[in-house]
Amino acid sequence: MTTSASSTAETAETAATAVTATTAATATATAGRTTTRLAVLISEIREAVGLGLPPDPTAYLVGERLARHLGADDLLTAGQRASDPERYRQHLLHAERDGSFSVVALVWLPGQRTPVHDHVAWCTTGVHAGAEQERRYRLVPSCDGTAARLVATADIVNPQGTVCGFAPPGDIHRVWNAGTDVAISLHVYGADLSRLGTSVRRVYEAGDEPQPH
Repeated sequence: MTTSASSTAETAETAATAVTATTAATATATAGRTTTRLAVLISEIREAVGLGLPPDPTAYLVGERLARHLGADDLLTAGQRASDPERYRQHLLHAERDGSFSVVALVWLPGQRTPVHDHVAWCTTGVHAGAEQERRYRLVPSCDGTAARLVATADIVNPQGTVCGFAPPGDIHRVWNAGTDVAISLHVYGADLSRLGTSVRRVYEAGDEPQPH
C-alpha cells in the first residue's frame, strides 16, 4: 500500500494549472439493498476509522479490511455494478452518519478515465474486477517567476485485488481503464460524499502528459 509524503497545503494552492473540479464525476446514491458482505465491510471500516488515528495509518487499516472482500461475487448488487456509456460511474454505497467516511464503487468501461485530480480527504482504493491504469504526479511549486507544474512520477497497472491508500497532500493522479473489460473498484474516503457530492478537491491540466521519470 502506498501513502503520501508530507508537504504543505500552500504548495497545492500555487498551482497555476489548477482548474475547478466540476468536470469530475459526482457520486450518486444507488438505490437498492446493501448486501450482507457489504454491510460487514462497512462495519469493519467503521471499527478502523473509529480508532481515530492519523490519515495515513487509517487508510492502511481500511485497506486491510477492504482487501479480503475484493472479487467476491456477493459484495455488490447488479445495480451497484452498472456502468454509464458516457463516463465512468460512481455509486455511493454508504455515507457514515457522522461524516467520517464514505464508500463508493467506481465502474469503468474500456477507455473511460478521470481527469488529473487530488482529493478532499484520505482515500483507500481496491480493485474489485478488471484492472485499472494509474498515473501519479507530483506538483513542482513555482520558483523564480516560473509557474507551478505537474511532473508524472509513475505509471502503474493495478490488477484485481490491488489495494492502495493515500492522503493529501501528495495524492495527485489520473486513473483509467486501459483494458477491454469492465473495471470496478471500491473507494473509501474520509469525508461525507453524500454532502460533498465528489471526492475531488481540484482538477489539474496535465499539459502534454510527460512520461514518468
